[in-house]
Amino acid sequence: MDVTKISALQLFYVIVSFQIGNTLVYGLGGGAKQDAWLVIVLATLCGIIWMFVYTKLSSYYPNDTLLQMIPKIIGKFLSYPIILIYIVYFTYLASRACRDFAELIAATILVETPLIFVIGSFMVLMIYCLRGGVETFGRMGEAVFPIYTFSMFVIWILLFTVKPFTFNNLIPILGNGIQPILKEVFPTVLTFPFGEAVIIMMFFPFLNNKRYVKRVGMAVILTTGLLMTLDLIIVLSVLGPEIYSRDFFPLLTATRMVSIADFLERFDALVILMMVAGVFFKVGGWTFGAAIGIAHLFKLKQTKSVFLGLGLIITPWSVVNSPNQVTYNKFGLEFITLYAHIPLQIVFPMFLLCIAFVRKKVGTIRGGI
Repeated sequence: MDVTKISALQLFYVIVSFQIGNTLVYGLGGGAKQDAWLVIVLATLCGIIWMFVYTKLSSYYPNDTLLQMIPKIIGKFLSYPIILIYIVYFTYLASRACRDFAELIAATILVETPLIFVIGSFMVLMIYCLRGGVETFGRMGEAVFPIYTFSMFVIWILLFTVKPFTFNNLIPILGNGIQPILKEVFPTVLTFPFGEAVIIMMFFPFLNNKRYVKRVGMAVILTTGLLMTLDLIIVLSVLGPEIYSRDFFPLLTATRMVSIADFLERFDALVILMMVAGVFFKVGGWTFGAAIGIAHLFKLKQTKSVFLGLGLIITPWSVVNSPNQVTYNKFGLEFITLYAHIPLQIVFPMFLLCIAFVRKKVGTIRGGI
């Protein structure tokens, strides 16, 4: 398989954009009401622990992706079904991200357009970029991330001008105790978006300098946590905990309240553009992971045809995987989180790390003897 490289900064841009891509527009931690921002803080601390697991595993096998190191840790016979599960998992999450994007677009600007056309045109652009290799994807992150963050800060500044804005919406802190916060952190917010950082293990071998693996990983989690915490504090200050907990797109709702001199309005277009840019990296990350996994499994020398095939699978799958948004969200929270996210993001990587650690220790002891 052809190997291209990506810089540490480019990987940082790509994975941060991947994590906050379709996350900022949702009301994460809504069950904790005014303490939703504390949910993100606590989830960030847990995310640091899991990122340590991912970076430690990668330090044992610096030239291997997650799916390449699995046979080396548990053997080829047991590894094949697990690798297939990960490939299906990555592909399914790419289809879910496409559906998130299409639902927002259909609810805001293209209300008459069928989802299949929205997703199909988006995937054409996505596959075109990915066929250029990881270096092209990294350059896209380098170009888009500064614009993305600038738009985010512009929206936050605009939200300060909304009349209902008050930090009193954040008190009383821990007014309902710690239980609602813990309930939101695990398993929901810990797995979405912080556990999704497991995809970074599919990118680590492409780093041009492996010394930055741990730095990039930790910087990704801290930056994601900081941006999401700031966003929740500002949106909560505008909407209040009751509206925030019930609204499906709270950032979009808050931005629609911006009106400067009754003349400058409709800044929600910025939120939609951010969602488009963010989902580009979300879908791209999952699709890249699935394609690299398929190339490893079948020992392919190139991935261009794999990306094309995945695009033809992801587009219809994103439409048919659920009949409506309510069923789609319920299935994601009640089934995918418990039976896919937790095992594949948390349990299995920890299991691999324990075995890899024992193998390295035993190998060191035998070498010493």
